[in-house]
Amino acid sequence: MSLERQSKTPLFDALVSLAESRKVSFHTPGHKSGKGISTRFKKFVGPKIFSIDLTTLDEVDCLHKPVGVIKEAQELAAEAYGADRSFFLVNGSTVGNHAMVLATCLPGEQVLVARNAHKSIIAGLILADARPVFFLPEWDQELAIPLNVKTETVKAALEAHPRAKALILTSPNYYGVTADLRSVSQAARERRILLLVDEAHGPHLKFHPDLPTSALEAGADLCVQSTHKIVGGMTQSSMLHLKGDRVNADRLQGILQLMQTTSPSYVLMASLDLARMQMATEGEKLLEKAIRLAEEARFRIRRLDGLGCFGREEIRARGDFDLDVTKLTISTRGVGLSGFQASSFLNSEADVQVEMADLFNLLVIVSIGDRKDDLDRLLLGLERMLQGQNGRTVRGLEVPFPPLGGLLHLSPRQAYLSPGRYLGLKEAVGQVSADIVTIYPPGIPLLIPGEEIRPEVAEYLEEMQAKGARVDGLAEDPTPRLRVATG
Repeated sequence: MSLERQSKTPLFDALVSLAESRKVSFHTPGHKSGKGISTRFKKFVGPKIFSIDLTTLDEVDCLHKPVGVIKEAQELAAEAYGADRSFFLVNGSTVGNHAMVLATCLPGEQVLVARNAHKSIIAGLILADARPVFFLPEWDQELAIPLNVKTETVKAALEAHPRAKALILTSPNYYGVTADLRSVSQAARERRILLLVDEAHGPHLKFHPDLPTSALEAGADLCVQSTHKIVGGMTQSSMLHLKGDRVNADRLQGILQLMQTTSPSYVLMASLDLARMQMATEGEKLLEKAIRLAEEARFRIRRLDGLGCFGREEIRARGDFDLDVTKLTISTRGVGLSGFQASSFLNSEADVQVEMADLFNLLVIVSIGDRKDDLDRLLLGLERMLQGQNGRTVRGLEVPFPPLGGLLHLSPRQAYLSPGRYLGLKEAVGQVSADIVTIYPPGIPLLIPGEEIRPEVAEYLEEMQAKGARVDGLAEDPTPRLRVATG
């Protein structure tokens, strides 16, 4: 990889050049380089960003049929990430996950899916009318988190379903735990099964030797990355990478044309161009700092009485897993607070916002944008939170691993498109779900369309809502109701 070549930002440069040309615009967007933007908006964000908020023009190329600067920017991304083709996504990693499934699975084809998949993967299965065969990740009772899938579990699924078209994994998961993708990739290739990886939380992995192996390095055919989650892309900007010739690149491009907006944001695409340049030219240095900050914070958190924060050694000791150490999972069980309560305290009393809370933990993401002062404020907030807790332990929060993996009676598409009717949680037991019901974040569906609704699922939903979790996919009128398949 040439650093001189990777220093180029062809799309961003073209946008700046066009903005500085001061050409008169009689095309969209209607704000005309910011002249029509609300004064309050312009005063807050500054005027220049609006000058590159443009539409498809010859000078700045077309996302759906790139022949100029977008084509060059995507080629640079492919080179930086070790892909054969890279595609800019302006509808987030969600559209990338949809496209991965649609480009590889025909209606009725079988696909192996780890049951910790994001709901966008399930949506892709619905769109493609693929037939999922699910297998479960490992759950760690001591840490109270999902780990990832064991290689032996994946191999058993591959062995049992040799006609499967693809294997879909999520690695890293929200907590930063990765699967052994090298071993999984080898096993999938031996059976001529495609490996698709939702790597939304891993756009940085390739750029530092002390981070887990990235999906492409491990041998994935396709992977999706949320450039905005960890590195320098703006929210909603992501990339889809293709490696090898087992997936038709033209077909993939066509699917993206079908799924993405016809009015892509050039601001988002420019941020992808610049984020790639930044990581390719100075990513290791930036990540070295982030890793150092995260490890220092982990050490300090562990010294606070009642709190826990596992590291790489604990995760590796639990099987063929690895950990992205820039993720800090802070256990609050030992201090008499749920993760939700701890998050609320930090936000309201310490002006500290975390990425996610669950019943037992806080999740903190340390990225290239963090500074030591930021971590100091987190630690100060945690210390203040501990005052008055007096070492109490959490009571009534011993909730088991989410009851995933009910019997699939219908394909996800059949169930989702059924007429359906709404029932209360207890009434719905024994029926077939027609919707995706998700505890969010992290966005792992508790129910998918086609699955039988078991008593423990209804109980878990009630418990999670009572503890303050957000549940998507339920109707609230006025009590929670589930849509079940009919017809």
